[in-house]
Amino acid sequence: MAARTAPAQPAPAQPAPIASAVRRDTADAARWPDVARLPAAQPVRTAIARHLVGRALHRLSLLEPDGAPAGATAGPVLTLHDPQAFYLRIARHGLTGFGESYMAGEWDSNDLPGALTVLAAHADTLVPAPLRRLRPLWAAARPGQDRNTPQGARRNIHRHYDLSNDLFAAFLDPTLTYSSALFTAFPARFDSLAQAQHRKIDRLLDLARVEEGTRLLEIGTGWGELALRAAARGATVTTVTLSAEQADLARNRIRAAGLADRVEVQLRDYREVRGRYDAVVSVEMIEAVGCEYWPDYFTALRRALAPGGRIALQAITMGHQQMLNTASTHTFISKYIFPGGLIPSRRAITEHADAAGLRTTADDGYAEHYAETLRLWRQRFTTNKDAVTALGFDPVFQRMWEFYLAYCEAGFRSRYLDVRQLLLTEGTRR
Repeated sequence: MAARTAPAQPAPAQPAPIASAVRRDTADAARWPDVARLPAAQPVRTAIARHLVGRALHRLSLLEPDGAPAGATAGPVLTLHDPQAFYLRIARHGLTGFGESYMAGEWDSNDLPGALTVLAAHADTLVPAPLRRLRPLWAAARPGQDRNTPQGARRNIHRHYDLSNDLFAAFLDPTLTYSSALFTAFPARFDSLAQAQHRKIDRLLDLARVEEGTRLLEIGTGWGELALRAAARGATVTTVTLSAEQADLARNRIRAAGLADRVEVQLRDYREVRGRYDAVVSVEMIEAVGCEYWPDYFTALRRALAPGGRIALQAITMGHQQMLNTASTHTFISKYIFPGGLIPSRRAITEHADAAGLRTTADDGYAEHYAETLRLWRQRFTTNKDAVTALGFDPVFQRMWEFYLAYCEAGFRSRYLDVRQLLLTEGTRR
């Protein structure tokens, strides 16, 4: 059964962006050193960035024409509060500098995901091809400490998923599901987000044929919703995570549901899993593994599978060349959101699965569903700004998180990114 998709429609109305209460000179320099301080002046590179980026923004109608009143341009636009800082950051740090400039309050947009969608749709033409080939000369390399060794993976997971369960509760739905939902229509007028998340989970469990008596392994617990729904079907579930906060809350939710006899939550690396299972499910976990360890990940999946078993994956994907371009560089997302992570291509998934003795027997995509999920998350995040502030997350963090959610939404809305549900079984491609 293919994931249902709706006809393309205009992007729905977006929540109002978080007003820029941030100025560079008010940012905590100890916590946000690259936001609070500008890079060293580089006049030539800044002039080149101003020429190339400014021309591209004007060509895409993302800047008001010189002398035009605010609001003269229909559609999303960027408002540059500090153009010199904006172009300097881009000249020095590319897209990471672009995001840091937003965190510093140096620019805003009347429709942040809309503007980012336009940029994502033209990502391969914003910079002339000869200059794109020079990317390795200026793009920062990924820090060695972000490698997903067994110790490094624990640090990387802690930096994101252990921020605060209450933070995630401020923008996720009551199921606390942090992955793409599956809707029946767009915008989501006929589903609650929780219903759409349950539809997604149930489809994955159906793919893996999880039923009464199934021995299920889940790699990547989240906050326990998939394990709960699998146990309610009569499955016996082992679920593993490296997030201590997620594990604690998942165990509490499982006990409260009266399913502790069916679900075991283990604080364990996927490489340490032992035993054989009738079904394995892993939802948006591969992106956190890192390409260096994809062979280990697929080997662990294959090792855990009992004869005749099935593996259901949900994975974010990008084009193969884009993946190769991103693999060795330190991006905004790897620096601030998911250290050590990398989004795979469909080709990379197929090749690594095949090398591990696994065959892809189903592969369905639904990027527009993730765009809608992210829109709703960002809407909840901005609505609950006061609660986020009360948790101790400062304005720079809030601008960062808003940019992250909008940036990802734009990736899916432009189809630069996709999200796939895949079924893997024993055997390789013929």
